[in-house]
Amino acid sequence: MTDKMVKKADLNELLNRLLEDYRVFAPVRRGDITTFQQISAADEPDFSCTNTILSPKSLMLPQSECLFDFTLEKGSDMAGIMREIDKDYSPRVIFGIRPCDAQSFQLLDLNFDTSPYRDPWWVRRRHHTTLVGLGCNVPCSTCFCTSVGGSPFAEDGLDLLLTDVGDEFALQAITEKGEQLLTKTGIDTEPSAATAKAVLACKESALGLMRSSVPTNNLEKHDATALFNADFWDKVQFACINCGICTYVCPTCWCFDIQDEVRKNNGVRLRNWDSCMSPLFTLHGSGHNPRNEKLQRVRQRFMHKLKYFVDKYERGVACVGCGRCVEQCPVNIDIREVVRLMNQFKV
Repeated sequence: MTDKMVKKADLNELLNRLLEDYRVFAPVRRGDITTFQQISAADEPDFSCTNTILSPKSLMLPQSECLFDFTLEKGSDMAGIMREIDKDYSPRVIFGIRPCDAQSFQLLDLNFDTSPYRDPWWVRRRHHTTLVGLGCNVPCSTCFCTSVGGSPFAEDGLDLLLTDVGDEFALQAITEKGEQLLTKTGIDTEPSAATAKAVLACKESALGLMRSSVPTNNLEKHDATALFNADFWDKVQFACINCGICTYVCPTCWCFDIQDEVRKNNGVRLRNWDSCMSPLFTLHGSGHNPRNEKLQRVRQRFMHKLKYFVDKYERGVACVGCGRCVEQCPVNIDIREVVRLMNQFKV
């Protein structure tokens, strides 16, 4: 593990060096919205936003992507044959990712990179991506990462971690990837004792600013069927309008749909994000829908993240406590309150 430091005035120089060897993605502000985008210049990123509205999940699992193309043209040697569409897997850096979002990639690995079923597109992107995290000096009021195995400066899942200590950033290489990236930047300034002390102070201060504490200790003990039939689900679902915003802003929702789009004799096979909040999500070809009511869909969302996932993987909940769904829900459904209801449930 290597520790270095860089003055904020020199951060653009660092980014320019990275742009020589990597595709660099960072939070970029456009109007009132900050999202992770590929940058072409060092002055584009905006690191003042604690949480982007959408997580950088789309950089690993695009909201919509073409997987294959095909032709139905008679006489063609490729008629009826799927051809994988080429993608850019050159080395890239996600710069300024928050620790909670890096943790979400590890949870998604359980679905996309677990033997014997590995998603080749996810695996390739993960392999060619270096994650440079930015610790949260001032967590959002809706954040509860410390309740779900994280922290504002968690290192797990990151290759390199930056800490804002005033006029400079402390850089901590965590993995071999992080070491290699640090070497390419040419930064060799060792942090002073004052910088090291400031880093510790930032971490302690951030933990002290965490306002939300959500208990999850009883979730694995509860019987799934009893929890499924709990009477509080009617209250939880009452205000929901099934807009699906919670699933789209969530960094750990992984559901997708596969569609073929054909125009004349040519077509593509697409993968698109999908949502368990949609009435079409579980609609069978027969016309039967096992979750045709809103209550069933709302219950499924929370049961999957907070119970089924816990029981299957024994890794805690499928939530990193980023608070995005709390902030963006138009009817103020709060996952923290749902966790409390589930955790304190008694038959």
